[in-house]
Parts: sequence; structure tokens; C-alpha cells
Amino acid sequence: MNQPPLTGLPARPSPGEVIGAIGRAAPQGRAGRPLYLKELDYSIVQQCMHCGMCLPTCPTYDATKLERNSPRGRIALMRRIADGQMEVTEAFAREMYFCLGCLACETACPAGVEYGRLFEAARADIEHSGVLNTPRRDLVRTLSLKVLFTNPNLLRALGRLLWVYQVTGLQDFVRRLGLTRLLPKKIREMEPLTPEVKPRFSDSLIRPVETPRTPPRYRVGLLTGCVQDLIYSDVNRDTADVLLANGCEVVTPRSQYCCGSLHAHNGELETAREMARRTLDAFDLDRLDAVITNAAGCGSHLKTYGHLLHDDPEYAERAALWDSRLKDIHEWLDLIGITPPPAGIPPMRVTYHEACHLCHGQKITRQPREVLRAIPGLELVELPESTWCCGSAGIYNITQPEMSQELLRRKLEAVERTAAPIVATANPGCLVQIVSGLRAGGHSIEAAHPVSLLARAYREGRES
Repeated sequence: MNQPPLTGLPARPSPGEVIGAIGRAAPQGRAGRPLYLKELDYSIVQQCMHCGMCLPTCPTYDATKLERNSPRGRIALMRRIADGQMEVTEAFAREMYFCLGCLACETACPAGVEYGRLFEAARADIEHSGVLNTPRRDLVRTLSLKVLFTNPNLLRALGRLLWVYQVTGLQDFVRRLGLTRLLPKKIREMEPLTPEVKPRFSDSLIRPVETPRTPPRYRVGLLTGCVQDLIYSDVNRDTADVLLANGCEVVTPRSQYCCGSLHAHNGELETAREMARRTLDAFDLDRLDAVITNAAGCGSHLKTYGHLLHDDPEYAERAALWDSRLKDIHEWLDLIGITPPPAGIPPMRVTYHEACHLCHGQKITRQPREVLRAIPGLELVELPESTWCCGSAGIYNITQPEMSQELLRRKLEAVERTAAPIVATANPGCLVQIVSGLRAGGHSIEAAHPVSLLARAYREGRES
């Protein structure tokens, strides 16, 4: 496994210890901008006690046993940069991008260290410093983060082209002939992860306003996402059906923008703020009891709009209100009380993988299980290491394929031990990762969103 060439970090780092292999004293970013780490409230930077409670929960440390690959090792580096004692270097940058950002360390931390805020600030400093810049990397990041994922119409057009490529059989033809061997190494490694694009996107599956058969108890907005809209629009339809079955009028704005989580997690905080503003503009919060998300990674970021826009005079108040209204679908169903599906559906044996940003980011662990247990005939089998990252982690399976595949193998072995024919998980990235692993291994196990299983139970119960 390739590791960042970072040396000199001791087993128990302390503020007075020197990390000599990195370089020193760069309190300013490119073009004189103060570093994001330096601008953070210093109580966040110094909160780590170096106790080591995070070490057994960190997938990269578990794999390498190297201190630099642990949360406390990375925090020691970030603190030295915040103190102006170390510069942002390529070695530091590669270490920060070797981190999954799974936030398991936050769950384990007895001091409540806000690793996620440190992590995003560190990556923003890396991108601002330009230490990883190459013409190829700059082009890819510009086209993806600043063009494709800021333009929903363009993203959908690309999705439609990919759907044509798949539905015409051209993708299978290319794979059978082994033509993928002709692709550049990076693209060749990414190709097996290509998800199946749905023939219809959310706007054609869900009307702008849908009302339940009985008088509605609540009025909620539904987020359809960006990648989720292309490859799991059926999950969005299932989410709308579940909300309707639970007495909610569902409002779904058209052609929604990316929420900005992809940008925030990859060092583009200013673009993330702009995407947050566009998302806020799409919803009339004064007329909604809640805004519902069904994607764990997006939800974790969406709940930080108040912090992200706290100093924006036009959006700060609305962003704070947004944070109070934003609910994960499982969280919302548990809050209002789940309407049980009719009895008489075929028995199901299901295990549940906890998406990192649902259990560690949003601290939602009980509610998805309650959703699954509400389904008559469903037997929930606990998954060993259910909170251990599957290796998807946003685009980690693209940028760090070796480590990602190691984590995926570990996850699939745990799933197999349960002997469950269905594995449920509540994040599109996890679903893509697990489905690709199941397909590559020739497994017959189904991967599904918990809400899709609940929607299936409502439909089958009505038909029986």
C-alpha cells in the first residue's frame, strides 16, 4: 500500500515536538490569504488530548499501524500548521487525502474533538496552497467540481449519455472484449465502479407536490440530490411513497442543485457555500415542517449550513432555520411515528451496514433499525463491524483505490457471515461501492436502501 512520504511523527505527539520532515512557518496561504486552519476557533484545534481512544476505530491506522495515518497524528500536523510552525506541503496534503473522513474518530473521542471541521479546513488549505496542483489534476477538479456538479442540467445530460451507453449494450460489449485495458490506468480502475443510471430521473417520477390519501399531518420538502438523482431516483420515489404513507404532503422542487458536500469534503469551501445558497433558495422553509434527505453523506453536510453561512448577512438566519428543519428520513419517521405496513408480505432476512456519515456524522444509529423492524416479516441480523467504513467515502474509492478495495473486502466478508440475502444501507456512495463488490464477486446478495424495503412492504401489503 502506497503511503505518503511523511516521517518523524512520534507515537504520542505533543505541542512541543518537531516534525522535521515537513517544513516550517507558512502562516499564509496562496495570494496572502490566511489559512483556514489558522482562522478556526483555537479551542477546536487544541482539543485533542492525544489519548489514543480513536486509534482502534480508524481504518487507515488499523491497516498500517502508522501514527501519521491516525486521527491524533493528523491533528498534531494540523495544529502545527495552525500555530504557524509548519507549512502546507505535498507530504501533508497526501496524508490528509489518505484520510477517509469517515468521522469514526469523532464517535470514539471522549473530548468531543470536531475532527470533521479540522479535516475540511485542512483540505481547503491544501487546495488554496496549490501543493498538489498539476495541469491534469486542475483540469479534472475544474470540470467535475466547478462545472459538472454546479450545473444540474449538464450533469443530467452526462447521465443520459451514460444511460444510452449502458442500455444499448455497448458497455457490456466493451467489457466482454476487454477493451477497458486500453484505457488509462486511473480510468481503468474506476470503470468497474460505474453505477447503473436510471432511465427516469426524480423530476419525472415525483410530482412537484404530492398529497396523501388522508388529510396530511405534515408538509415536508424532499431533497433529490445530484448523483442520487441519476442512479437512485427510484430511492427518491420510494422515499416520497413512504412519506405519503406516513401522512406527509411532499414538496419536491425541480432540478435541484448539488448540496455542496462533495465540494466541502474536497477543499472547495467557497463553492460549497454557493451550493448551499442555491439549495436554500429552492425551498420555502416557512411553509415546511421539515426538509427530508435520504443520503447519509449529503445529510451530514446539509446539517452544517448554519455554520457554513454563519457570517453571510443574507443567508445566515435562513441557514440556521434550515439546520433545525433538515431531517434524515429515518430520523423523521422515528420522530413522527412510523405507520406499520400491512401484514402478509414474504419474510425477509436483512443485515444493515451503517453509512459513516449517518452513524458518525449525524449520530443516527437506532432509527434505521427501527424502520427495518417496522416491516412485518423482516428479520434484522446484526452485521459484524456494522460501523466500519466500506471504503466508498465520497470519491475515496477513486482517489485511493487500493485502500478502498481492502475495506470493501472486509465489509463483504462481514456481510457474508450473516447469511442474509439483503444488505441495507442508507447512502448512495455505500450502495455503489457494495453493489460493485457484490457484482465483482458473483454474489446474489441484494443491496437496498432501508426506505426502499419499507416502501416495498407498503406496496406488497396493499396488493395482498
